[in-house]
Amino acid sequence: MQITFLGTSSGVPTRSRNVSGVALRLPQRAEVWLFDCGEGTQHQFLRSDLKVSQIRRIFITHTHGDHIFGLMGLLASIGLAGNPNRIDIYGPTGLEDYLRSCQRYSHTHFSYPIKVHSVRPGVVYEDDEYVVVCGRLEHRVTAFGYRIEEKNRPGHFDVEQAKALGIPPGPVYAQLKRGEVISLPDGRKVNGADLCGPVQVGRKIAYCTDTVYCPGAVELARDADVLIHEATFSHQDAQMAIDRLHSTSTMAAQVALNAKVEQLIMTHFSPRYAPGNTQVLDDLLQEARAIFPKTMMAYDFLSYEVPRRRESLVPSK
Repeated sequence: MQITFLGTSSGVPTRSRNVSGVALRLPQRAEVWLFDCGEGTQHQFLRSDLKVSQIRRIFITHTHGDHIFGLMGLLASIGLAGNPNRIDIYGPTGLEDYLRSCQRYSHTHFSYPIKVHSVRPGVVYEDDEYVVVCGRLEHRVTAFGYRIEEKNRPGHFDVEQAKALGIPPGPVYAQLKRGEVISLPDGRKVNGADLCGPVQVGRKIAYCTDTVYCPGAVELARDADVLIHEATFSHQDAQMAIDRLHSTSTMAAQVALNAKVEQLIMTHFSPRYAPGNTQVLDDLLQEARAIFPKTMMAYDFLSYEVPRRRESLVPSK
């Protein structure tokens, strides 16, 4: 699981930061899941090592322009490239109407299937490997955060040990890999868990923007390996953050602390903290680290490989 930040500015782009867009790369299945799609996101893809042809799912937090103005252009370009794969889009009610209106007035036809899902708090997607949950945040419009959970994976199956026990290769190996107890022709019973290494506990990522500090963000981020949280304002501008229902650096850190996450990565910074101003982004970083030391500050094209915690290897049962 690799996170790439395609845009880390709030509201408007700057010379060095585009508006919101975060890509989650899943190499084992050659897929990219995109979270928010501000204006210029497709240009950011071109400047990265990501492939738009691998986009399978897009999750939109809310319908403010700096989170959706790039969506129609990206979808149209994918269609012109002849991508035959379906793309599923998840977001608040009204997102589908917006896209259909864009299609109608721009006379755009998609050459591949698109399915828009209006989300509500709870599970919005699940397959054999992942589950995605959304929850309400507190912003000026309906806004959702997302939690991506990788399901636990079986431990490594010791083929050589199985052969040493006289178990011939075949369908029975699949049962043993699942930790099942099997009966051999000679009457012996073998517990598959005894032939498997420690279970790999799935990693967890939370994505929370735009929002002021709220219990919903803490719940989404609970015990996450990585929390991506907006930090539009500095602590000194807390009243501005509250008035606009955005977060300060210290609010993001409080969410991380209360949720007991492993790593906080802040994003969605106001251009008001550009170099040369009274306060700069490094001040926001220091504010957050005073509360939650394991804090990073995102920048455009930062790639972060989500590690497995050492304690995530648990004995097979």
